[in-house]
Amino acid sequence: MTTAAVLRPSALRDSVQRRAQGADPIETVLRLAVLLSGGTAPALAWNYLADGGDPTLTAAAEAAARGDDVGVVLRAAGESWHGVAAIWSVAVGAGAPLSDALRSVVGSLREAADVSADVRVALAEPAATARLLAWLPLAGIPLTGLLGIDVVGVLLHDPLGRICFGSGIVLMGAARVWMRGLTRRARPSPEIPGLEAELWAVALSAGVSVDRANALIGELDVASAGGAAVTGTLELATRAGVPAAELLRGDAWIARYRARTAGRVAAARLSTRLLVPIGVCTLPAFLLIAVVPAVLGVLRSTSLP
Repeated sequence: MTTAAVLRPSALRDSVQRRAQGADPIETVLRLAVLLSGGTAPALAWNYLADGGDPTLTAAAEAAARGDDVGVVLRAAGESWHGVAAIWSVAVGAGAPLSDALRSVVGSLREAADVSADVRVALAEPAATARLLAWLPLAGIPLTGLLGIDVVGVLLHDPLGRICFGSGIVLMGAARVWMRGLTRRARPSPEIPGLEAELWAVALSAGVSVDRANALIGELDVASAGGAAVTGTLELATRAGVPAAELLRGDAWIARYRARTAGRVAAARLSTRLLVPIGVCTLPAFLLIAVVPAVLGVLRSTSLP
C-alpha cells in the first residue's frame, strides 16, 4: 500500500497546497539535517526532497548531482532562501559536517522567522486602521445623503462645492502617500538578524582560520550592522583564549532579540505617527467633502426671509 493510499483526503489536500505554495526553507533545512545525519549523501538528500516537484528543490538537486554550488541556486530562488543558501555555502566551504551545521542553525532560522512574523503582526493593526480611515471623507457622502441632503449635487454642480471636492481629493491623496511612507519606514529590514554571527560560528566550529572564515563569508554579501559586533567578539575570544563560536551564537541571539524589540517599538510609534496625516489631511478632507457641502446644501435649499 502506498503512502498516498493511507493518507486521509484532508491530509492529501494539505500536501497539495504545500506543494503549490512552494517549499518552506526552515522545514527544508530540518529535513535535510535529518537525512544527512542518517548517512544520506547530500546529492541524494536533495533528490529525496525534490520528489515533491518544488522547482527550487529540483534545481538544488540538479546542482548537487552535477557537483555545483547549491548555495548559488538557493540564493537565486528568492529572499526567503538567502539564509539557507549562506549557511550551506559556508558549511561546505569550511568543510563542516553538514548535518551538525544545519541542526545548529535551524533553531536560529526559526527564531528569526518568528521575529519577522511578530513585527508584521504588530504593524498590521495600525496600517489597517490607516487604510480604513483614508476612505473616511468619501464615506461621509452617503451618510449625509441619508439625512436628505443632496451632497452629490452640491459637489458636482455648485462652484464652491467643486472646489471643496477637488481640495478634499488632493488631501486624501496626500494622506495616503504620507501614511504609506510612514508604514514603509516602520517595516523591518529584510535581512536575517544575527545571520553574519551564525555564519562565523559555523565556519569557526569547523576549525578553519579567521582569515579563511572571513573569505568565505565575504563572498556571500551578507555583511550587516552586526559586523562590528562580530569583530569585537573575535577580539574578545582571542584575548581570553576561548572558542569564539559560542560567543558568536550569543551575539546572534542578542541581534534577534533586539530586532524583535525594535520592531515592536516601531509599530507602537507608527500608531502615534499615523495620527499626524489623519489630523492634517484626512479630517480636513472629510470636512471639505462631507460637512461643508452638506451645509451648503442646507443653505441652498432653505429660503431665507
